[in-house]
Amino acid sequence: MKLVVVSAGLSAPSSTRLLADRLAAVAAPAATAPEPAPADVRVIELRDLAVAIAHTFTNGFPAPALADAFAEVAAADGLIVVTPVFSASYSGLFKSFFDALSVTDEDALTGKPVLIAATGGTARHSLVLEHALRPLFAYLKAVVVPTGVYAASEDWGAEGLDARVERAATELAALMAGLAGPSGGSKRRTPSPKRDSFEEVTPFAERLASLGVPGPSPAP
Repeated sequence: MKLVVVSAGLSAPSSTRLLADRLAAVAAPAATAPEPAPADVRVIELRDLAVAIAHTFTNGFPAPALADAFAEVAAADGLIVVTPVFSASYSGLFKSFFDALSVTDEDALTGKPVLIAATGGTARHSLVLEHALRPLFAYLKAVVVPTGVYAASEDWGAEGLDARVERAATELAALMAGLAGPSGGSKRRTPSPKRDSFEEVTPFAERLASLGVPGPSPAP
């Protein structure tokens, strides 16, 4: 079982990566319990891919390192995504990564369990989880866990953050385990092949005939 963590922190170390690591430390063993071996964890640091992400929009295809990151996300049994808050929303780097992913594979997140989290300088931005991140991943057809985690500067070392981390990570683990099934293989629905909507267009003359309206007369 694979757990992929996407961190959009810009510094090293960063509070964004710290929160991501805390969530993964709880979710990885919980997803495979009672088996002793935890889920495999792969961390994707978006700051290392910033240039490649930008070039994807101008070149039309991802660089090898970015393509590998997309493949990891698509193959994951669960995702933890964490962004710092900029201008009361997710960062541009965070959004650009998932924009580029959806252009490359619009079904990459379909049915995939996702835990959303964010960090910021003040608790006043905590609703970013509900007004920005949750709608984004709902649009991408992911299964977003009920509990999101927001960590403001004053939350580190304070009472309450550990409990939120535990609850959210446990919810993610339950979804991952449920989708994997007893054999450990993913049961996510395979997207249906795309159909050309124009193949199903009814000719105009047939529509007129079904209404009892005579069709156009043939040209002389």
